[in-house]
Amino acid sequence: MIDGKFKITYENGLHARPATKLVSKANSFQSEMIMEYQERKVNMKSIMGVMSLGVPANKTIKITFNGEDEDEAFKAITRVINEINEMK
Repeated sequence: MIDGKFKITYENGLHARPATKLVSKANSFQSEMIMEYQERKVNMKSIMGVMSLGVPANKTIKITFNGEDEDEAFKAITRVINEINEMK
């Protein structure tokens, strides 16, 4: 199991477009991924779950990766979050 903390610096937070990028990447792995924000936890493979958290800009989320490809999933999700944070 890997726990990662990520700061969302994209000025619009995790709205539909960046959330879709994250969920799409999460669904390409076998591992379970749980996103947590303000003590609420959701399945990161669910667009409705991720959107329901309403993560705004400059907030930190926690993602727990658990499964046989958790290392690869962690690296891939880290890359996607970096891409999101660089969006204009």
